[in-house]
Amino acid sequence: QVQLVESGGGLVQGGGSLRLSCLASGSIFTINTMGWYRQAPGKQRELVASVSSGGSTNYADSVKGRFTISRDDAKNTVYLQMNSLKPEDTAVYYCRMIILSGQFWGQGTLVTVSS
Repeated sequence: QVQLVESGGGLVQGGGSLRLSCLASGSIFTINTMGWYRQAPGKQRELVASVSSGGSTNYADSVKGRFTISRDDAKNTVYLQMNSLKPEDTAVYYCRMIILSGQFWGQGTLVTVSS
């Protein structure tokens, strides 16, 4: 069994920064893609950023230049550094990891950006 636990969410003023972390535990051998998604109230879940096992990254247009995804395979952890936050970034952020046995999601962490 694999479990993902996110941390780092909270309330921040517009223009501020937050760093999200997602730690994977359990029967893990190799993690392929790690990613962050978000879901705002009344909206569908959307991809924010992803990073492959080779280090290639992909970002949603809305966060390019403001957010940075990184991974530490020794710690089975993926990070999302969020800078210049905007009220429209308010959402529940979920991490997702794809490993050999399938894909796994965290429980989500709430990020609220005040104007």
